[in-house]
Amino acid sequence: MTASAQSTRIDFSELEALLATIFERHGTSPEVARTLANNCASAQRDGALSHGVFRIPGYLSTLKSGWVNGQAVPSVEDVAPGFVTVDAGNGFAQPALAAAHNLMLKKARANGIAMLAVRNSHHFAALWPDVEPYAREGLVALAFVNSMACVVPFGGKKPLFGTNPISFAAPRAHSDPLVFDLATSAMAHGDVQIAAREERTLPRGCGVDADGKPTTDPAAILNGGALLPFGGHKGSALSMMVELLAAALTGGNFSFEFDWSPYPGAKTPWTGELVIVIDPSRGAGSDFAKRVETLVQEMEWAGQTRQPGDKRYQQRAEAMANGVVIGADELAHLRELAKVPG
Repeated sequence: MTASAQSTRIDFSELEALLATIFERHGTSPEVARTLANNCASAQRDGALSHGVFRIPGYLSTLKSGWVNGQAVPSVEDVAPGFVTVDAGNGFAQPALAAAHNLMLKKARANGIAMLAVRNSHHFAALWPDVEPYAREGLVALAFVNSMACVVPFGGKKPLFGTNPISFAAPRAHSDPLVFDLATSAMAHGDVQIAAREERTLPRGCGVDADGKPTTDPAAILNGGALLPFGGHKGSALSMMVELLAAALTGGNFSFEFDWSPYPGAKTPWTGELVIVIDPSRGAGSDFAKRVETLVQEMEWAGQTRQPGDKRYQQRAEAMANGVVIGADELAHLRELAKVPG
């Protein structure tokens, strides 16, 4: 799917329904289709374009290859007072997260903390949607997910880690939650793909080519090269931590362990995810959201005019009022995909 020079707008609910139709007609169950459609439409709505409709061809290619089970029904297990596991059944992570959501809320409120370990899953989306809903319930949430090996560890010579994002969300007293979602690589893999599609160069320090030499060419990174961790050894250490939390602790695959070569067209990483949810009232009473607000005010007075999540919320409000921005050619292609499986 190529970018369009012209953009148009579509109602969020219409886009969501369109994407659900596409997913279902290309092999997913209706339940999985609805979950993935909401995720992709929400990313497009909020301006996270590398995880919006840009991802649709990858999802469909993966489904067509047989690498992922679009009909999978997650198996939720209550293993301890503060521990939930989900076997995603070689399906997508989002339905697995949704299946465990209510139990996680119950456990976090009962015990003060709850942990969700998802294994045998494919995560191909932004990570902030996995934590923001908990913050809207007054809880603090963190999520960790590893992906396919495309990042060279600090001082290394070959890809070993995934982009391995970390996401965090906390409630505020008088505003939308604070939410951040950051890759432990110098740049998200999807952003590199978009830069290559648009023939843009990248900032220095993002990646290396197939010979291990620094490059600003996104195509060189994608074709045999690799990304670098952000912040040198610091980002590399965080990426290692994500591998251990999202893969070793959950029973999922490390970024280097799975082999999708027998499935031409496969795009999604077959790894794991860890989500930790905390009830702040156990430590701070009813004051936590107010304390968050105090910190935000101090950050603003210190000169930080934009807080984590602000841009997404602004774009969300604008899109809900006036329609979600999408390339005209992209929208036309989506409508074709909704008619007949490719």
